[in-house]
Amino acid sequence: MPISKKTSLLILGATSIVFSRILFMFFNDPEGPNLVVVLAMAAIVFLLSWAIFAGLKKLPVVILIQILIVSGFYFCMS
Repeated sequence: MPISKKTSLLILGATSIVFSRILFMFFNDPEGPNLVVVLAMAAIVFLLSWAIFAGLKKLPVVILIQILIVSGFYFCMS
């Protein structure tokens, strides 16, 4: 049974929030990550992965690409 498009987008949204939260946990900030910053990064990751998902239509591959996007942001910001 294939996953519907809405379910796939919900999964991509949830994973983008989780991955952006994990990204900001790795920075040494005594106050912790700001909710607005985490949600803004999640929106960026979601939009990038949504554009990729439109072409690939394979959810597991796009989730791996989300991990690569967040890893790239981590290395650029650290």
